[in-house]
Amino acid sequence: MSVQIEHDKTAYEEVHPSNAIAGSRRPEPPNALASTMAFAHRALLRIKHVPEQMFDVTVFPIIFLLMFTYLFGGAIAGSTGEYLQFLLPGILVMTVSQITMYTGIDLNNDIRKGIFDRFRTLPIWLPSALVGALLVDVVRYSLASAIMIGLGLILGFRPEGGALGVVGAVLVILLFSFSFSWIWTAAGIIMRSEKSLMMVSFLVVFPLTFVSNVFVDPSTLPSWLQGFVNINPISILATAVRGLMHGNGTWEQIGWVVVVSAIFVVIFAPLTMYLYRRKE
Repeated sequence: MSVQIEHDKTAYEEVHPSNAIAGSRRPEPPNALASTMAFAHRALLRIKHVPEQMFDVTVFPIIFLLMFTYLFGGAIAGSTGEYLQFLLPGILVMTVSQITMYTGIDLNNDIRKGIFDRFRTLPIWLPSALVGALLVDVVRYSLASAIMIGLGLILGFRPEGGALGVVGAVLVILLFSFSFSWIWTAAGIIMRSEKSLMMVSFLVVFPLTFVSNVFVDPSTLPSWLQGFVNINPISILATAVRGLMHGNGTWEQIGWVVVVSAIFVVIFAPLTMYLYRRKE
């Protein structure tokens, strides 16, 4: 009888869940690349399930390009065809710059819904939640660029820089936009609501876009305004994009875009992570 009891006790210990858990090996936490790709996939799924958020990338750029080309092209440049050659690179810069705020908006929504707190408790590389979302935003920027350039070609835009110049211009835009997005990730943590963030982004992006060389040649502006236009980051990007698309870009123009982008990252990426860690 005692032998049977010992046998039953041994069998119980072998199959008991607590013993199985104690004997199992804890899985290794994901590395930085794996966790970043997981959050990038999450951002892609968000676009899939809420496709209307892509309207700013698809519909609005088309409206802007058609409106400015055919309403103001004749008055500003004398002909719509000539103005399109000048305008399209600028509209492309304006469109992509305006949609950089979405990373901050998504982050702000995660904070308000409590998802943010769950991420901070996970054994992952902490910046992966932000970097993954920023990488998916590059998909948004690429799609907006493809739509704008495709429509421009249909309307008569002819880039003298050829395919290589167009690709180079898009790459410069992607670099700048990725860097510019860090501003809105920091703002997304600071702002208490999505509406507040959108208002702040509008107050920043709107003046930078319209007080620039996106729509007009700076030489036609008052001298007191030209100084600001020339150092405006949007103007610096638009100048480089125009140069690459039209085949007369210089390394100096590209270099200034790289410098401005680096400044954004150096300042706002560490600031974002500091705020991200200390957010209550």
